[in-house]
Amino acid sequence: MRRVEIIVNQSIEADLFESFSSRGVASHYTKIPGAHGVGNSDPKMGDHIWPEENVVLIIYCKKEEAALIEDAVKDVKKRFPSEGLKIFSMKY
Repeated sequence: MRRVEIIVNQSIEADLFESFSSRGVASHYTKIPGAHGVGNSDPKMGDHIWPEENVVLIIYCKKEEAALIEDAVKDVKKRFPSEGLKIFSMKY
């Protein structure tokens, strides 16, 4: 079993879910909207200075599905290299 955490800029969230759908993965998840923070791209604070926000997705799945989710994230990252998108996967 794997725990997959994804932090994604809300502007490309729909693209990420399209990538999941095309692979038939991530049908069960927890979504935490309005996540604020600073990573390797511009800050996402949801205020008048840094208005963008992130979304956090938490997915528990089998190892095989986690690999397909990672592939989906890589594809979206290739299409939007300057947008914030990170994935973390750990054995659960």
